[in-house]
Amino acid sequence: MSQGWDDRTRAAGYDRGYDRGRDAGYDRGRDAGYGRGGGGNGGGYDRPPRRSSINAGRLWSGGVAAAIIAALIAFLALLLVRVLLQIPYLAPTDTGALAGGNTTTLCVSAALAALAATALAHLLLVSVPSPMSYFGWIAGLLTAVAAILPLLSSETLAVRITTGIIHLVIGVAIISLVTTAAMAASNR
Repeated sequence: MSQGWDDRTRAAGYDRGYDRGRDAGYDRGRDAGYGRGGGGNGGGYDRPPRRSSINAGRLWSGGVAAAIIAALIAFLALLLVRVLLQIPYLAPTDTGALAGGNTTTLCVSAALAALAATALAHLLLVSVPSPMSYFGWIAGLLTAVAAILPLLSSETLAVRITTGIIHLVIGVAIISLVTTAAMAASNR
């Protein structure tokens, strides 16, 4: 005799679809957190909130990479301004393309800013809700300060604007890279 639908599907290893779905936690939308709770596998309100974890090694390796990139951006910007645009940025143009110790100061400052941003992101990840929103605001405002502050100096207008633009580009790169590293290191 022929087997019925239920017998054939059970023999093949299948159960009724709604039973299988309920066993896997898909009963009446509870997997998305809409259920009444009621224990077990449904994903209702009875589960404790999920704690996030941070992979600090991944965050800080991304922060170190961001520091290297920030230093390289600073160096490239300095070369672009001094060699191609012939703007006496950080030293008179007759001192050469690298401008001596001022180049090192700019590159090291950019790298330290990236490491400080990584430390800020780590602190926010472990202490506040919605940490990347706070990070974006804090880092964005600090970048704006770093871009506007050179405009108050007594340098020529070209040097002041150039300094502000370089600080802005470095800050945006740091924000982007550290945010990416923080999101990759967190399971939020």
